[in-house]
Amino acid sequence: MKIRSAYKNSEAKKRKNDVIFLAVLLLVLFTIGIFFLMTAKKGDAVTVTVDKTVYGTYPLHENRTVEIRNGETYNILIIRDGRAFVESATCPDGICAAHHPISRNGESIICLPNRVVITVSTENQNPPDLIA
Repeated sequence: MKIRSAYKNSEAKKRKNDVIFLAVLLLVLFTIGIFFLMTAKKGDAVTVTVDKTVYGTYPLHENRTVEIRNGETYNILIIRDGRAFVESATCPDGICAAHHPISRNGESIICLPNRVVITVSTENQNPPDLIA
């Protein structure tokens, strides 16, 4: 009887420690995510590439509509209020058109079937001064 009781206590401690470990891990990951969201800089421009070739670069501060053609396929890119999004596309899945608007440096919208990549970048990309 004592062996079973000790085994149950040991299993209960393991479960409790697992729950604590997972809670701390989730808290750390959440904190890191919030840090990256808060420190991400707004982008200046959107670069569109089609088949790994630069199709065009457009400033985010100018509202415009860009039709991205690649043979028979197209994507309609809307730049409005400092954000860019795909309004419509000829791709079968439409994931790019369902993507949220992008505006922060490094964010991108990718349309694999049409081979289109839309990436936000900043023109003034000065790296941080690590030696101060």
